[in-house]
Amino acid sequence: MPQAASTGAIVLHEHGGPNVLKWEQQDLPSPGRGQVQLRHTAIGINFIDVYDRTGLYPGKLPAIPGREAAGVVVAIGPKASGFRIGQRVAYFSAPGAYCEMRNIDVDKLVKLPTAVTDDQAAAVMLKGLTAHYLLRRTYRVSRGDFVVVHAAAGGAGSLITQWGRSLGARIIGIVGSEQKAVLARKQGCHRVLISGTDDIVEGVRDFTRGRMAHVVYDSVGKDTFMQSLDCLRARGMMVTFGNASGPPPPVAPAELQRRGSLFLTRPTLFDYVRERADLDAAARALFTQLRTRTLKVKIGQRYPLREASQAHRDLEARRTTGATLLIPGG
Repeated sequence: MPQAASTGAIVLHEHGGPNVLKWEQQDLPSPGRGQVQLRHTAIGINFIDVYDRTGLYPGKLPAIPGREAAGVVVAIGPKASGFRIGQRVAYFSAPGAYCEMRNIDVDKLVKLPTAVTDDQAAAVMLKGLTAHYLLRRTYRVSRGDFVVVHAAAGGAGSLITQWGRSLGARIIGIVGSEQKAVLARKQGCHRVLISGTDDIVEGVRDFTRGRMAHVVYDSVGKDTFMQSLDCLRARGMMVTFGNASGPPPPVAPAELQRRGSLFLTRPTLFDYVRERADLDAAARALFTQLRTRTLKVKIGQRYPLREASQAHRDLEARRTTGATLLIPGG
């Protein structure tokens, strides 16, 4: 019979800045029906965690933030079939990841192949599956397409860049500094533009010889939204999938018509993996990219779990590159 345990966790009692993330010790019951108990080995940090913390995405409090992690199964609840004690697993869609141990429904878990490390999985599940649905389902990138990627040196941006280039697309990366421009070039961008220094629209026009982009992947939001629309060709697609600078402004449908019958979408990964078959297929595609090293995961920084607040400060200040992990027990 699974035993109750205790766990250290980062708990959110109120919305606000990074200082509202508090370390606490909590009781952990034995796993319930259809659940297993995990001991986390690595926890991924994503900008959606910041939105949860600030209240942009409001939720019930108190709460443990975080949605992505890798770990090892240490106990199995009733009717939790398909998993065994000691099995390495990962997940991306279950709030409550900022903790040493947790109980989780088995339908959220993906088994990790030997070729994928725990750190890789925690760094890549949410961002890698995001890259998959953006490139293969929201807009199916084809060879020769011009693709603009904002935050191209970041966690999701670097994966979109690498995967998009492997598909034969011509990638224009937008970054915030010369240091990040160097990283973006190494990750496969054909052209890199620096926001605040370069004229982004004219840079896209120059690289595409006036043809403009087929698709823009914009995770920045308010500061770049209208500019991104201006980077598109007629019937191009604007994909806004994040709000790092705040929510984009309201846009009248006539703005899309005026710029050439543009398409605009605000997708979310969870709508693309609602069915178990879709989740498994997307995970297989991602793990194949990792195994063949088409995707190289850059883990730019690791923080002890207790230092989650500092990790959030650095993320919001754009002092991070690549993926960021929290490590339990550190």
